[in-house]
Amino acid sequence: MRARRSSTLLGLSLVAVIAGMVGLTFAAVPLYRVFCAVTGYGGTPQIGAALSRTVSANTITVRFDAAVNPGLPWQFKPEQGQVTFRLGEQQVAFYRARNTSDQPVRGIAVYNVTPEKVGRYFHKTACFCFNEQTLSPNQEMQLPVSFWVDPAIADDPSTADVTVITLSYTFFRSLDDAAKSGALANAGPHVGPLIR
Repeated sequence: MRARRSSTLLGLSLVAVIAGMVGLTFAAVPLYRVFCAVTGYGGTPQIGAALSRTVSANTITVRFDAAVNPGLPWQFKPEQGQVTFRLGEQQVAFYRARNTSDQPVRGIAVYNVTPEKVGRYFHKTACFCFNEQTLSPNQEMQLPVSFWVDPAIADDPSTADVTVITLSYTFFRSLDDAAKSGALANAGPHVGPLIR
């Protein structure tokens, strides 16, 4: 009787451990994203406008990078190579996407900033990332992104040496493709509703 009770207790304990591990597996990505959004870890930019911000005399350069996953028949590029502006100033930049196929094609972009340590200071107030874009055959579309860089970046000893930030976007056919490539795990958070 005692051996049977021990076996039952051991079995229930193992089931509880396995259930807990499965639960943690499903929670890992959302928890990682929350951690990155709060800390700026992994180059995760902050989202939204500050209620009040100052504009600094210090300047920073933001370079723009664009890539397309091989499974998506699009051309995608920034309309400007870089922009230099004062810390705290709101900026708008534009990317251009074109469907090179003879079929309507949907794409979805993920993004990141480098160096990773500046993520907490880079604030996007509007962008096209994580929202499906559908382009008709040979259609071209302009895609804006609005952002600013917190002047506190100049006061942080770990980022005081940063003079250039790169904002990178990659277009995929779907979020599943982005996840399979590993890009989704390192992507910054989205602005607006997430469409799958």
